[in-house]
Amino acid sequence: MANRTTAHGLTAEARSKIDGKYSIEQEIQAREWIEAIVGEKLTPGATGADNLHEALKDGKMLCKLINILAPGSVKKINDTKMAFKLMENIGNFLTAIERYGVSKTDAFQTVDLYENQNMTQVVLTIHALGRAAQKNQYAGPVLGPKESVGEKREFTEEQLRAGQNVIGLQMGSNKGANQSGQNFGKGRMIID
Repeated sequence: MANRTTAHGLTAEARSKIDGKYSIEQEIQAREWIEAIVGEKLTPGATGADNLHEALKDGKMLCKLINILAPGSVKKINDTKMAFKLMENIGNFLTAIERYGVSKTDAFQTVDLYENQNMTQVVLTIHALGRAAQKNQYAGPVLGPKESVGEKREFTEEQLRAGQNVIGLQMGSNKGANQSGQNFGKGRMIID
């Protein structure tokens, strides 16, 4: 893990904002969901960002989770203690959840988890994975609300033509006014 100095200025402010958004409730829901699907307890059992970091930082539990949701997503789960292998586990998990349907914008970055930089985003990613599992018809435990799907609308040709004659409210009306005679600033002169 990288040795980081104490944050100052804007970095400290950003760090405190991120830490302030952390929700123990969401963490507990995410923990219980992972434990119910994988069938193993996350260790250590205490709640909090640092404890969740310790439980997930090797990426093994996350890889097991995605392999249950989508079998064969992560081919090899590294079991060594070498940093780059553990980060590879996390990277493989992130790649697999993107294929599974989690938006890239909902996913955390590897350092967010491995270096305990943004555990809020890690929890939010697990919740996004829970929504994707429901969307993919996973029959096991659920996490969070079901994601909405767009409603397909059909319009007749007559309705489409009628819509072309309507001026949108944003356009408004200039009531015959034009810009002739208006001069904003100095005119363009060749010689000044």
